[in-house]
Amino acid sequence: MAAVLDPVVDVLEEGSHPLDSLFKPKRVAVIGATDREGSVGRTLLRNLISNPFGGVVYPVNPKRDHVLGISSFKSIAACPGQIDLAVVITPASTVPAVIQECVDNKVRNVIIISAGFKEVGPEGERLENEVKAIAKTGNLRIVGPNCLGIICPTSGLNASFANLMPQKGSVAFISQSGAMITSVLDWSVSQKVGFSAVISIGSMLDMDFSSMIFYLAKDPATKSIVLYMESIGNARSFLSAAREAALTKPIIVIKGGRTDAAAKAAASHTGSLTGSDAVLDAAFKRAGVLRVENMSDLFEMADVLSKQPLPNGNRLAILTNAGGPGVLACDALAQHGGSLAELTPKTIQALNTVLPPAWSHGNPIDVLGDASAKHYADSLEIVAQDPNCDGFLVILTPQAMTAPTECAEALSRYAKIQGKPVLASWMGGPDVAPGAKVLNDAGVPTYSYPDMACKTFNYMHQYQSNQGSNYERIDLQMDLERVQDGKAEARKLLSKVRASGRSLLTEAESKLLLKAYDIPVTACELASSPAEAMAAAEKIGFPVVMKLNSTTVTHKTDVGGVVLNLHSKVAVEKSFIEMKESVSRLASPEGFEGVTIQPMISLKGYEIILGSSIDPQLGPVLLFGMGGCLVEVFKDSAVGLPPLNANLARKMLEETKLYKALLGVRGMKSVNIDALIQIMVRFSVLIVDLPEILECDINPLIASEDSILSLDARVVLHDPKIEPEDWPQPAIRPYPHQYVKTVDLTDKMPAKIRPILPEDEGMMRSFYGEASWPSGCDPTAMPKEEAQLTCSLSRTHLIRTCFVDFDRSIVLVAEVTQDGEKMIVGAGRVSREQMSNDVTFALQVLPSFRRKSLGSVMLKALIDVAKEEGAACIKADVLCENTRALRFLEGHGFHLGEEKRALIPVKLQFEEVAGRRPLSQVPSLANMRKPTVMMHSEGPSASPTFAAS
Repeated sequence: MAAVLDPVVDVLEEGSHPLDSLFKPKRVAVIGATDREGSVGRTLLRNLISNPFGGVVYPVNPKRDHVLGISSFKSIAACPGQIDLAVVITPASTVPAVIQECVDNKVRNVIIISAGFKEVGPEGERLENEVKAIAKTGNLRIVGPNCLGIICPTSGLNASFANLMPQKGSVAFISQSGAMITSVLDWSVSQKVGFSAVISIGSMLDMDFSSMIFYLAKDPATKSIVLYMESIGNARSFLSAAREAALTKPIIVIKGGRTDAAAKAAASHTGSLTGSDAVLDAAFKRAGVLRVENMSDLFEMADVLSKQPLPNGNRLAILTNAGGPGVLACDALAQHGGSLAELTPKTIQALNTVLPPAWSHGNPIDVLGDASAKHYADSLEIVAQDPNCDGFLVILTPQAMTAPTECAEALSRYAKIQGKPVLASWMGGPDVAPGAKVLNDAGVPTYSYPDMACKTFNYMHQYQSNQGSNYERIDLQMDLERVQDGKAEARKLLSKVRASGRSLLTEAESKLLLKAYDIPVTACELASSPAEAMAAAEKIGFPVVMKLNSTTVTHKTDVGGVVLNLHSKVAVEKSFIEMKESVSRLASPEGFEGVTIQPMISLKGYEIILGSSIDPQLGPVLLFGMGGCLVEVFKDSAVGLPPLNANLARKMLEETKLYKALLGVRGMKSVNIDALIQIMVRFSVLIVDLPEILECDINPLIASEDSILSLDARVVLHDPKIEPEDWPQPAIRPYPHQYVKTVDLTDKMPAKIRPILPEDEGMMRSFYGEASWPSGCDPTAMPKEEAQLTCSLSRTHLIRTCFVDFDRSIVLVAEVTQDGEKMIVGAGRVSREQMSNDVTFALQVLPSFRRKSLGSVMLKALIDVAKEEGAACIKADVLCENTRALRFLEGHGFHLGEEKRALIPVKLQFEEVAGRRPLSQVPSLANMRKPTVMMHSEGPSASPTFAAS
């Protein structure tokens, strides 16, 4: 299958992961081990020695020669061999010295069980910072402090003080709360729920959710990941890890701190900010993570998502043998955002042939109280073919004529309907229990009550929707050159404002900023006297609007700073004088710095607010909703993380009540939704391009059938005293425009080398077809199984390539224009290695462009990117028979290593450059795939091309 795999993405997996030494240690030291009854040190040591994990345990206690009958060591230095994992159970005040000893003895990982760090106040925070600084000197990785430990049932490791060892399973559970873990473990025994890993991360001094998710994403024993979260940790790193893992493994989270009281309790517990709940919701959606409301939902959804396919929509068909449960199901479905499927006439006609005449003739499909197993099975088989149905709920109540087990056996044949989930509610007790077991064993989740099943279906749709909107193709294209021109204009304006010592832009300046990004604004004339105001009004044409011009007053209407519908010079003069007096009285005389005169816009449309503010954890956040003076009263809004694409912008629109009105209501025609989406996308680019912005509001943005116009805008910058390196950065790294350049190939053909865009999906599909898959996806050209795998993988590969996370990898493409059509003729990737300053690379060029030096051009571009990203070196593995590729790389300065497994490692080491940020300071970590380079050439003068083997 190697020949059909994506050369830029599918690269060789390394034989081991850096965190294997944490999860699969060979030597474990327990620092603070004791045999004192009831102590944490005794419990943890007992857990380690009672559960064989393939390693050796060394108790470390300077005051004891033996602990639990095992020889004890006075220090880490006294332990034989290199310690993979040290578990620290000593008072917080002693931990810095213990960590120093671990660093001195090259310990790889530490779990700090001890509490008493930042969660207790300033002194604890000082200790934590000291521990962190010491660990950094030795590249020591830390779990905790204030944690329960780690359990890996698949390997037998129990490095925790939990009271029991859970059974093996496929669910990985990560929690900030140790008490939550002990409760879940106790619950799991009665529910027979197994785990692949149970991880308590505590205060996340070093390793956090993202570190664990990166590891678990590659763990073959883990099929789904569930999280109990109180604070997100490093937001950019979390989103990067979750987005990567969620492509192949469901991630379900329950986040504490929805209410103010809960947020304060969580902050006290972990010593960390919890962040805005609405913003965290937006972050989870952006990462493709499903957020649930309670602990039972957490594990229920992990189980369901491993058994049933995701629905393509929210339309549910309900089969029931009783009317009441069907009604309850309808209520629950609507309450959580689902809808009843409208059966097609063809479906109803078919049901008429298999059901008694008295059936409901609609959805819910009431098959009546005397329904047989055949009635149920025939009905489900028919509705399964209905294109209007996205999923199915089968309800059974025990009635005199009902055979619950026979019905379940008949329905179990339909447990796997392609692309449509099947859920069941077998209501009752002992009579229905055997039938429920039959369904569960067949992979059909069963529920005691139908409302629970409907809630599950809606969660499934929500999860699918989160995934789909993140990876849908984009039709609206962005002019990269125009974006860069706008950025230059905006930077010039903001530099001028900051140089003056100001943080508040005037309305006129704010509109210039928006205009630089092609966001339409009203005309705006400045006036510092009544005479200038009257002249400006005549120039614009009556009627006009007069607004306060001020560098200190943020809300003009609060001080009488807005006057509408002025029809004459006299009215303009009078309003100028009255506004000056009002501002002086309600604010200050200095707050009045003149006025702006603008045309009176009489559009019949909707007032919208489009804004941005800073979240303490996630950085810049976007807001869209109902605007105008009552924006804070109605609170009809949606939040999202920049940068947006067209689909994400549309999702924000759809989350508001305003959206239905924008589509047209009560005689008003629909606004131009595509134009509004374009403005939202441009606004998001503005926000990520200009991190000096603290707040930005367009309110109102008037949207009508014919036009969209910004009537007012307010921009606030960070305090000039705050240095640029301290400005909050977007949680999702924006498009790296700095890597866009145009080069001439050897035949003088211009080629644009640039980072990939989501809308490149179509061109990349063509590129892969020509570069990698000579047979494409033609089932007649290869064995059936191989054809199916190729076709099913291609979409996932395109997603991973085109929707790249620039914080982890940068994919460069070479774009040319031939016969008036753009096409991609080369693609290369540099990827950060996890826990390393190194990057790996892969490269592929179309055969027809291998004699035009494109391979050399792109290799140099990849090297430049690696340097700019702060890499220490760039490397890959080359098939040893690829002598031409090896010579080519050697000619570009690469060092060739010793052959290993028919591969030769190649590496280009970079000199340290002052001011370059090393990758160790970048929060996100990289995937562990390491590319193998192979050469394609066509004759002696062909340029070698590198692709994954």
